[in-house]
Amino acid sequence: MAAAEGLEILAIGNAIVDVVARAGEDFLAHHGMRKGTMRLIETGEAERLYAAMPPGQESSGGSAANTAAVAALAGARAGFVGKVASDQLGAVFAHDIRAAGVRFTTLPLVGGVPTARSLILVTPDGQRTMNTYLGAAVAFSEEDLDPAEIAAAGVLYLEGYLFDPPAAQQAFRRAAAIARRAGRRVALSLSDPFCVERHRPAFLELIRDGVDILFANEAEVCSLFETGHFEIAAAAARQAAPLIALTRSERGSVVLAGVESIVVPPEPTIVVDTTGAGDAYAAGFLAALAAGRGLASAGRMGSIAAAAAIAQLGARPHTDLRLRLTALEEAGG
Repeated sequence: MAAAEGLEILAIGNAIVDVVARAGEDFLAHHGMRKGTMRLIETGEAERLYAAMPPGQESSGGSAANTAAVAALAGARAGFVGKVASDQLGAVFAHDIRAAGVRFTTLPLVGGVPTARSLILVTPDGQRTMNTYLGAAVAFSEEDLDPAEIAAAGVLYLEGYLFDPPAAQQAFRRAAAIARRAGRRVALSLSDPFCVERHRPAFLELIRDGVDILFANEAEVCSLFETGHFEIAAAAARQAAPLIALTRSERGSVVLAGVESIVVPPEPTIVVDTTGAGDAYAAGFLAALAAGRGLASAGRMGSIAAAAAIAQLGARPHTDLRLRLTALEEAGG
């Protein structure tokens, strides 16, 4: 693969086709789901649940892929690395993410399991419940990495969910090492509190080995440092990484850098679907940094992107975030 010149953000994660549909809480109860969580499912259950779901929308997805797409929407030069199968959904994923302006060149898996998909049910309160079949995503390995591409990117953004498959975890570590050797920044999203519980020691090791930017929500950072108190977890995070962005839902976010603390208020919005809120926040934050903005502006742009994402069904905003970032720059915010 040829190296990418001038990428500002290169995201690595599970390549998943998102299937998003509205459903009542009775549907969740009937299928044994816990509202607001993500669970991994096998092929058979994925097929049965997909058949039972109400009509919805399908698009390229996965946490890091969403971040790359939203960052591109905000004007950043973004790329994504992840594994799909050589099948219909794999073609849907590749076309969709490229159409979003994201560079995607990972070769598909041939003759193996199908492309991953996340079956997302959105209840009337805007909460999303995710049922994820990893499929071909688990076949992602070091062979799918392009060292030159990684070394050329300004920020390498890593998705915590990728820690689940062992081969992918090894690729994850190697990519981080390549970026560090090239003097690039490494960003990590913790992804989910249950993901943190599964991989806490490995996450802590990775962070202390050289994660420059840590993204987490309140539940994730509290799980990482095994405390029920946000302030304690935030203080511990401050000691673990140079730059931390912690989202707190309706309470906005907190950006920590050294001794500096920046409280970012939430952007006013109407909650329709919380799918991808954290992914969009990371995208807005990184896009603002790539545009040369300060930490306060990065946090504000993260809030703007997250608010736009949760105001509609699906993980990617319909708002022109490039204009919002330009307006923020012109206002000196």
